[in-house]
Amino acid sequence: MQNIYQKPVLHWLFKLLFFSMEVTSLNDIEIISASNSKINSVDFENLIFGNVFTDHMLICDYKEGSWQKPIIQPYAPFTIDPSAKVFHYGQAIFEGMKAYKDEEDAVWLFRPEENFHRFNKSATRMAMPEVPETVFMEGLKKLLQIDQQWVKKGIGNTLYIRPFMIATGHGVIAAPSQEYRFMIILSPARSYYSGEVKVIIAEHYSRAANGGIGAAKAAGNYSAQFYPTKLANDKGFQQIIWTDDATHTKLEEAGTMNVFFRINDTLYTAPTSERILDGVTRKSVIELAQREQIKVEVRPVLVEELITAAKNGTLKEIFGAGTAAVINPIVGFSYQDTYFELPQLEHSMALNIKEKLTNIQHKFAEDTFGWTVKV
Repeated sequence: MQNIYQKPVLHWLFKLLFFSMEVTSLNDIEIISASNSKINSVDFENLIFGNVFTDHMLICDYKEGSWQKPIIQPYAPFTIDPSAKVFHYGQAIFEGMKAYKDEEDAVWLFRPEENFHRFNKSATRMAMPEVPETVFMEGLKKLLQIDQQWVKKGIGNTLYIRPFMIATGHGVIAAPSQEYRFMIILSPARSYYSGEVKVIIAEHYSRAANGGIGAAKAAGNYSAQFYPTKLANDKGFQQIIWTDDATHTKLEEAGTMNVFFRINDTLYTAPTSERILDGVTRKSVIELAQREQIKVEVRPVLVEELITAAKNGTLKEIFGAGTAAVINPIVGFSYQDTYFELPQLEHSMALNIKEKLTNIQHKFAEDTFGWTVKV
């Protein structure tokens, strides 16, 4: 008898059938509702970012080579083996997304497919299984439908979404786990950063290196930033503009965000690479700026270019771009113990782009890009 796997079409159909059976439709998702909501105890006007969570969370485990049935259940701690590989070898990835509520009480996501694809790119880089789209996207939508009262209207009000995956397999042998847990938790949010942001340009420490995991949203990328950021905080600066690991001459990211520089009326930002995260907000800023006929150059930006522009007055703005903060203006930077203050502008390009972007996200402006997805 001829082996069906020798026929590409039949092999593809077999795989499609197998995986559709492995991760069933979300009609079969198990839902355990919280007996009481804690929403009335939350002060939505005075939220600390990422500190309050909604009533429910999504869990889906990977065991014996396949994804199990997803569960939406009350938000609560869970038990994990002390030898779980996430603790010992750092197999942990995450995403950052937001949900918005329009004036008609509809809930919207912003470019969620970008986060889904990037999540699985991170999973591949960390030798973790890819999460099926059914679990990630449809599970997220179902979770948002259940906790939709936590999404508040108005500019500045959002529901931060944290999908993540950790290695739960036990044992301390240095090898990838055989078991994983994918989860989504939700947190009502307002602004991420407050007050003025001053930065130091990195001269020694690096966020990531070529061949490493800088382009993945791996937990270890962020923990490695904490110590040099603390040193910057001790000097009165809030964040660091990271430079390339080899020469420290190329400007790459600002804190946990992609970074843009406005010199005269052109926006400059570094290209994505193995060291630089492919930010969803970054992509959106570039596309929105181009629509507004703002010149954008995606190329390596040198430290010496920035210093020269700061000295001759052509450096107008620096701002970070990321999901949590959307756009965060930087008021000044330090390099080799010299501080450069940026001009206070009557018409800020950064704030203009931020307003247009948040208006699209909150459905106050027409989404001509097709970025928003209704839940």
